[in-house]
Amino acid sequence: ADGAVPSNDGRGYVLRRVLRRAVRYGRQNLGAELGFFAKLVRTLVELMGDTFPELREKEEFVTSIIREEEESFSKTVDKGIVEFKKRCEACTDVFSGEDAHFLYTSMGFPVDLTELMCEERGLKLDMKGFEAKMEEEKELSQAAYLEKMAGGSGKDMRLVAEQTSHLVGKGVDATDDSAKYVWNEDLEGCTVKALFIGRNETEDGVGFVDSISKENGAIGVVLDKTNYYGESGGQTFDIGSIKTSSGATIQINNTQIYGSFVLHLGEVREGSVTVGDAATCCVDYVRRAPIAANHTMTHILNFALKDVLVTKSTEDQHGVTVDQKGSLVDENKLRFDFSWNGPLTAEQLAAVEQICVGQINSAIPVDNFVAPLDAAQKISSLRAVFGEVYPDPVRVVAVSPTPITSILENPQDGQWNSYSVEFCGGTHLKNTSEAEGFVLLSEEGIAKGVRRITGVTMKDAAIATAAAAEFEAKVTEAGKVDGLELEAQVKLLTVELEGLSISAAKKMQLREMIGAFGKQVVAWKKKHAAEQTSKVCDQVVEAAGSTEGNKVVVRCDFGLDGKVAKAVTTAYGKKIKDKALFLVSADESADSFLVIAFAPKGMKDVDCKAWVSAATEGTGGKGGGKKDSAQSRVPGVGSIGGVLEKARSF
Repeated sequence: ADGAVPSNDGRGYVLRRVLRRAVRYGRQNLGAELGFFAKLVRTLVELMGDTFPELREKEEFVTSIIREEEESFSKTVDKGIVEFKKRCEACTDVFSGEDAHFLYTSMGFPVDLTELMCEERGLKLDMKGFEAKMEEEKELSQAAYLEKMAGGSGKDMRLVAEQTSHLVGKGVDATDDSAKYVWNEDLEGCTVKALFIGRNETEDGVGFVDSISKENGAIGVVLDKTNYYGESGGQTFDIGSIKTSSGATIQINNTQIYGSFVLHLGEVREGSVTVGDAATCCVDYVRRAPIAANHTMTHILNFALKDVLVTKSTEDQHGVTVDQKGSLVDENKLRFDFSWNGPLTAEQLAAVEQICVGQINSAIPVDNFVAPLDAAQKISSLRAVFGEVYPDPVRVVAVSPTPITSILENPQDGQWNSYSVEFCGGTHLKNTSEAEGFVLLSEEGIAKGVRRITGVTMKDAAIATAAAAEFEAKVTEAGKVDGLELEAQVKLLTVELEGLSISAAKKMQLREMIGAFGKQVVAWKKKHAAEQTSKVCDQVVEAAGSTEGNKVVVRCDFGLDGKVAKAVTTAYGKKIKDKALFLVSADESADSFLVIAFAPKGMKDVDCKAWVSAATEGTGGKGGGKKDSAQSRVPGVGSIGGVLEKARSF
């Protein structure tokens, strides 16, 4: 009731663990049904609502949050309990850490619940074994990270405490990276302060050398100053090259920050480099441009989400807001994680995307300013990450026609709520128009109460927009046909749509259009089947009228549709009471045919199952049935003549 919701960190995590313990105990030990815990909210409100009026005010909200968490966890706990019991059968006194790790990683079953259930069974959980498996998993993740840093060289290219202490001891000053905010200019006058070939790659194990060349493979360079952006704050690193006064060229493939040092990772392409050499930093600004566009649009996306879901929402959100939970921006995409309690609707996605595109079309300036932390925190529209510790002074980035210096003069002015204002150390555009376009590609849940949006800008947005327009034209064209042709188009378009990288809102709209076509196909099939059934029924009834004896053998092609066959025999049985029917229907394109035998109610002298079996003997037909009704599907339409002949002589 005070705003806390189950989550994976902070008080939300404590709340989640307490709630899940209660749900598990109720389901397993008390035999309670799914949803029992959420129903207790009403009782709590009746007992304590007068003392805590917020319980009455937010009863519906609290109930919905608990119900959703309970339902979500119940799927996990039920499977987890079954697996736990199964693994307990092989235990004597100890429940293995490996089994607990499996429950945790593969089934999402919390280890504290596993431990509690072990205690209830008189077992001891091997917590050390569990922690060892978790550490092993962590090491695998770390190994993947090291491989990334090493660029496939197999070296450990990290600067840990040993390396940074070495640099400080050698009197190497912190790297001045203030030039990272400068665009389209090489940074001249840099000095090589340290050269790194990898941990444990030198006799002392520290990894620093006086000179490097192509033979060293993966290397790292520390300069006195740089215009490279080191990976941080969710933004990927810069790449490019470093050229020295001696004529050497280093290709930079990665840039990382370790403490106060910027490490440029790459390989020497030409010449050799020595500590003390003068150097020029040449950043790949063509690659940086979409990174900056994606970063600026991430800020606008953050603003748009709050605007649509909270500020302009017509529903009472009970104190729930949109908080950033993580982000990643590189040259290919932007990814933004945020707190929200369910999927966004097509209308909400379209509204968010429209705001982002609107701000691009409005060509709004993007300003940045380093301000005192206490002054910057007073800005009314500030969007800061909860729990993040910001430096003082702090860099403020605002997507606003009003300069940040003017905003700081009157920080509580409500007009700032119309623009994005955040603390950020990343590289950004100068104007929103430089993003060129924005497409929100996807929105999905990644954890309880956490959603993820992926989007693209610039040429990638143009490609996605063009793909959507091209596909929509196909859908519109498909709507001009009907029947089996439309059915084929629906199948093809459905598969193609799911593989397209286009606007999520547009994809939902197109999915609805194709779905409507699918309903048209169903309606056409029903009408066609009814017409076909009537036509076939008239033919078999006519054949019965012109046939002597108690059996009618007739061929009437309507494909292999069993529903039509059933409808025909039902209608036949209402009109003909004294003659059994043997009906054959072929599908030339499938090179097979359907055989149906039917005896009207009351006829006892014809065994339909035996009739079909005798007629299709040796054809490879498969089917079955009873005395009064049987059918078989037979491969090869060439054998139809023989089947009809056998049926007549049965």
